[in-house]
Amino acid sequence: MREKDSYSIQSVENALNVLEALCDEEEEVRISRLSEKLGMNKTSVFRLLATFENRGYVEREAVSGKYRLGLAAYEMAQKFLSRMGLLKKAHPVMERLVRACNEAIYLVVRRNDDLLFLDVVDTPLQVKIVSLVGNRYPLATSSAGKVLLAGPPPGTDSAADRKRHAQPEVPPEELQKIRENGFCIDFGSFGEGVTCLAVPLRNGHGEIIAGLCMIGPEFRMSPAQIEQELLPHLKDAGEIISSKLGYLGPRMSKDLY
Repeated sequence: MREKDSYSIQSVENALNVLEALCDEEEEVRISRLSEKLGMNKTSVFRLLATFENRGYVEREAVSGKYRLGLAAYEMAQKFLSRMGLLKKAHPVMERLVRACNEAIYLVVRRNDDLLFLDVVDTPLQVKIVSLVGNRYPLATSSAGKVLLAGPPPGTDSAADRKRHAQPEVPPEELQKIRENGFCIDFGSFGEGVTCLAVPLRNGHGEIIAGLCMIGPEFRMSPAQIEQELLPHLKDAGEIISSKLGYLGPRMSKDLY
């Protein structure tokens, strides 16, 4: 057992499990749905939801009796994001990148074995992809996740750590190619006709802590546009953000800003 597990309080674990399960639902849900999903009895789920409701983290629809996240949860998330160093450093660069390329730019991070979309500066153009912020996907299913897999999660120093976080779905030679090129491209991972370009973001220790990706319709992102315009801009923006995070490695692209 890991040392931090010995300090775990089961009642708090249960409360957080309920809140996270509610967060994962796209629509309002009944207690029975959460009870079945978590393997907890309905009375326990009800008491936890009632406590969250009293504090504003959960809201209950009076007519249907279904539950959804409340404003207090949103306010807490906004406070966290406003204080997050990565977001503060990345967002202004993302805004400049959108002005240069006119495509949606996302900031993504790793959460266990998932890819989490943390922030977006959307395209000003009329045809756009529905926002992915807050969504999670398996790391191995897109270029945005694969650039994060190109380096182990921060803090995985031992061989056991690296083995535990290995992703057998992604061939080692593919990850090596991403490391060498400094980017990854895929077509269709976020919908038919959708292209995704992604580059890694590194901290002062050289660890890959996040990714920067450009997502847009395939008809606006031809191979020539990707090679000559979009990818150079994206790579340069990624290197600028990495330098703001303390990374002192070599710059591979020209400064386009």
